[in-house]
This record gives sequence, C-alpha cells and structure tokens, in this order.
Amino acid sequence: MYFKFTFCPIILLLWASLSFAQNVNVVIHGAASIAKTDDNFVCVTLDWWPAEKCDYNQCPWGKAGILNLDLRYGALINAIKAFNPLRIKVGGSLQDNVVYKVGEVSSCPNFMKREDGLFGFSQGCLSMERWDQLNRFFNHTGVKLTFGLNALFGRNESQTEKGLWIDDWQPQNTRDFMQYTISKGYKVDSYEFGNQLSGSGMGAKVDAKQYGKDVIVLKNLVKVLYAHPETQPKVLGPGGFYEEKWFNTFLEVSGQGIVDGLTHHIYNLGPGDDPNMMNKILYPSYLNQVSQTYKGVSDVVNKFRPQLGAWVSESGGALNGGSKDVSRTFADGFWYLDQMGMASTYDQKVFCRQALIGGNYGLLNATTFVPNPDYYGALLWHRLMGSTVLAVTKESDPDLRVYAHCAKKKPGVSLIFINLSKDRSFNITLSNAKPGDAGKPNYEFVGKQNREEYHLRALTGDIKDDIVCLNDVPMVQTDSEDIPAMDPKLVDASTPISIAAQSIAYVTIRDFEAPACV
Repeated sequence: MYFKFTFCPIILLLWASLSFAQNVNVVIHGAASIAKTDDNFVCVTLDWWPAEKCDYNQCPWGKAGILNLDLRYGALINAIKAFNPLRIKVGGSLQDNVVYKVGEVSSCPNFMKREDGLFGFSQGCLSMERWDQLNRFFNHTGVKLTFGLNALFGRNESQTEKGLWIDDWQPQNTRDFMQYTISKGYKVDSYEFGNQLSGSGMGAKVDAKQYGKDVIVLKNLVKVLYAHPETQPKVLGPGGFYEEKWFNTFLEVSGQGIVDGLTHHIYNLGPGDDPNMMNKILYPSYLNQVSQTYKGVSDVVNKFRPQLGAWVSESGGALNGGSKDVSRTFADGFWYLDQMGMASTYDQKVFCRQALIGGNYGLLNATTFVPNPDYYGALLWHRLMGSTVLAVTKESDPDLRVYAHCAKKKPGVSLIFINLSKDRSFNITLSNAKPGDAGKPNYEFVGKQNREEYHLRALTGDIKDDIVCLNDVPMVQTDSEDIPAMDPKLVDASTPISIAAQSIAYVTIRDFEAPACV
C-alpha cells in the first residue's frame, strides 16, 4: 500500500526551480490537420500468458492472464470505467495456440509448459463459460473490444523450414465461436487475424500469400455471420512486425476491401533486460529511429488504402514482459507518451499498450491493481487529445518533444510537452502559423482565457519512482478504489508555459484559433 501524501514533497519544487530555464517558441500550424486518429486512440491489451511465463529469472504475470484474471476487483473495474470507453484488445503471443470450446471441440486443456510448444507452452483453451464472464465484465465496464483470433488453426509446421506454418487456415472453430458470440448478443468491434506471424515471425510465421488468401476467408465468414453492416465487426491484420515486402504481398493478395485496418507491433526498446534501457528512453535520437517504421506502414496504407488505416495493435516498449526496473516507473512515460505522439503524426489510428495488466509493462500493478504512472498519462491523453492532429514546429532542441491536437472537448487545442532533459526547464511561448505565408513571421499567440495545465512529475524527483504527481498532488487511489480526481491547474494566459526538467505536461488552450479545429 502506498503512503497517501497530500502533496508532493516540497524538495521537488525546489529542485525544479534550480534547473536552468531555456526559452523556446513553439509554432502551431492550425490551418489544416496533418493526420486523424480514431476517437478511441488509446488502447490496451489483455494477454493469454499463464503464471508460468518467465523471462530474465522472473515470472511477473501472476494471475493477470485472460484465463486467470479475477474480474471482480473494484480497482480493476474503476480503472477501466474511468476511460468511458476504453478500447481493449484481447490477444498476444499464445492466441494462435488457443482453441475455443464450442461446436466440435470437446476438451479444454490449460496452457502447460512444454519445451517443443509454441513459445514453450502447450495448446490452451477458452471455454464459453469464461467467455461469458469476460463479456459480462466488458459490458459492465464499457469496453470497446478487439479480439485476436487463432490464425494457425488447422495448419502444420513445415518439415523443411523451421518456424514456417503451412496449409490453409481452417475456420470452423472460429465460425462456431462467432456463432456463439452472436447468439449471446456480445459486441465485438473488430477481429484481428493472428499474432506476430508476419515476415520472420515470432515463434511462428506464415507466408504472405497464404495469409492474404486466409484473411479473405475470414472476411467472407464475418460478412455471412454478421449480416447487418452496422453491427459487422472489422477485420484487422496481420498484427505483426512490419516488413515491407511481406506487408505489400499480403495486401496485394487480399485485395481491396478485405482488411479494414492494417495492424503492426512496435517494441523499439529491445529486450527487457537491457541495462541501457533508461538511456534509450532519454535519448532523442534513439526515440526517433522508430519513425522509419511508422513512415513505412503509412506508405503501405496510402498505397492500398484500407478503410481504417494503420493501427499499432501492440506496443510494450521492451520485449518479453518489459523491464522490471523501468516499465513500471515514471520514466517509462517519456517513451510511451512520445510514441503515442509520434504515431499520431504518422496517421496511426489506434495505439494499443501491452498491457492493461500483467508483466512489468502493465498499466496496473499485477497483484494490487494499483495504477502505475503510465496509466495516468494514458488517461489524460484519452480525455484531452482529440482525433485531429496538428503540425508543430519549434526551435531545435531535441530534449523537448511537443505534439498538438485539437482539444477533445471543443473549443481549442491540446498539447503535450515532454522534457527529457535532467537539468533544463523550458519556458514556452506559442505562435500561430500564418496559412500560406511560410516566409513571413507567425502570429505571436496572446491568450485571453486561463490555460488548463496538467503537469506530471515523479513523486521524489527521481524518474525511477513509481508514483506520479499531477500538479503536485500524488496520484493514489481513494479508499473506495476510485481513480483520483485529475483536475487542471488554471494558469494566467499572459505567462509562458513552464515545463520542468524531466517532466511531462498536457496543456489545453481554449481560445487558440485553429481553423482545423472548428
């Protein structure tokens, strides 16, 4: 249980005031949007991993897996309800090893450790009793659901190429599962076909041409079973790491109108036991490298034009459960929130965090359900950042990251400022770009209404802390396990926006005139 501080220790304020302040002008280009996200851009995953899943001499999953998670905890329920709604993707590495106990499937085995099994586990099973429990929970908490389907069902591993799975996908178990789901009136927003089977794969892979043919079968199945277009779930794929040639072939074979959304995964921090993890998170050039992936996926989307564009359907930062020393701390927000900002500028519609709960990268503690710092950053994004993305330019200082969107609740714009520097604060002035006058000075913005500011800092000033302060108030659950109030600080519009060293701030400006936001 955390100590319930009323305010962050005063030493933090003194430390922030002693840092060197740098003046920076930020220009918001509000005439037109550069990208659009889904209204439910923030997304989290629930994974299949059993308690026996271990990496780096630790087993951090406990009972957080889909089959074991206790759905009755008030803290879990309240954490989801606070988003109103929250998009959740059910899936993960073992989804292609899950059978559904319905129709012709009579036995329902648990995942067991097996050396020659996919990811070291035997086949597992989702009973319809558990599916009923999950759907009651999803309905109660207002979840917008994406469900990851088993794309290896009926296939066999090649005898000549290790890891390659061949033969046609067999849809019968999925058909029976969907028919049961429809008969119960359960709402599924989208189905994602397979997990990390694209390109070189992770544990298993499927040829791009075969994958393209199989997703056509899935799309036709969905059209037949969900007869009414307004209730028809979308079909997403391939849910793996981006490889240009594989993705192009997959979409060429599947053709127009089959894949509604192109999904891919990002784990740009590498293995979770990397001792250099903290330096990666705080190094701007390293964070920028993944932009090539976003650009590549965006180019493929522009070529084939799936209806829903591109989704990051899984991103945990560090592989294999995350980093035990970083992923649960305030420092992880520098990676996580920067990735959401960057992804949105490349027109990625959804960004799914691995995971809501489980491993070291869960937004909630796997045993207490207490939110980790990244939870609060995600919740603020969901509440403040609208779907219309604006371009931002600034004086070149790589330690200051800035992203701007139209405010989710009109009018105005919302910005997120991420300060990676450990010894410099930034005083921000804003300018409004003149549309069509690139060579002329921009309008200096002088606000007349108070700004709404949300400043996030580590409790003690040490970014490895696992408690975050919002406007100098520690974020800890109430005695009733509710998410604490997250109110803005109202700030005189005539003053610069002050971003403390190694802090993150959301700022909403109601009287900023951006034509794209009208």
